This record gives sequence, C-alpha cells and structure tokens, in this order.
Amino acid sequence: MTPRPDGRIVVGVDGSRLSLAAVRWAARLAGFTGGPLEAVTVWEFPLRQDEHGLVPPALDGFESERRAARILDESLSAALSPTAPAVLRHLKAGPPGPALTAAAEGAAVLVLGSRGRTAPPGAPLGTTSHYCLHHARCTVVVVKE
Repeated sequence: MTPRPDGRIVVGVDGSRLSLAAVRWAARLAGFTGGPLEAVTVWEFPLRQDEHGLVPPALDGFESERRAARILDESLSAALSPTAPAVLRHLKAGPPGPALTAAAEGAAVLVLGSRGRTAPPGAPLGTTSHYCLHHARCTVVVVKE
C-alpha cells in the first residue's frame, strides 16, 4: 500500500530562470492548498582525479555548500513576494535527481523547472527533470517557459 501524501509541496531551486518560475508556481499552489512549501537546492561535493582515483578536495566542498545556500536564498528572495507562504529551506548533497526525489518522498507534489542552468538551449527537459519524472513517487509538475 502506498502511503498518502503529506501535503508538502517541494520545489527544486538551482538559480535558473525556470527554477524561479517553479518557485512562484509552487508558492501559488501552497497558497491555494495550505500545504507547507519546501525549497531544496542540491549541491555536489567536488571530486578531483589523482593517482589514487577520485578524491574530494579538502575544503572545496564547504564552498560548494555555501554557494548552494546563497543560490537558494537569492532565488527565494527574487521569486517570492513578502506575502508568500513561509518556505522551509533545505540543502541536500548528492546528484540532483536522486536528492530531489528523496527530498520529495511522501510529498504531494514536486515542482521543477523544465531545465536548469546546464541544459542545452532548446532542450525540452533537463536531466534532473527527466530523472524526477521517472523516479519520484509523487506528482511531478514541470514548469516550462
């Protein structure tokens, strides 16, 4: 038996124009439903190649996490009005698709921009949106231009 969704609305935020549109869409949905809104930015720990294989640089991971926190804060400030519902903010480490589907486990809806900062121009879906559409266990809304 599949558990019932808990009413949460989770939105992926990467700082791209389409993720800002997704934040605005998710905030409107949260306003209509009264469900809690959670914004998630994913960061990956940088790895470098050396003679022993892939190894994490000593301090670069901390800068990656700080950069993700800055993207999340700036994106929410840019996309939301002061009267928008309260937003819980989360930073998740790992590959974006799996991290977002894990963050949305049990949620009612996962909202994403159709493609992020690294997708080729004109691509209908980015790799993260594509992954989430096929792996998330909740409703996925993809916001396009």
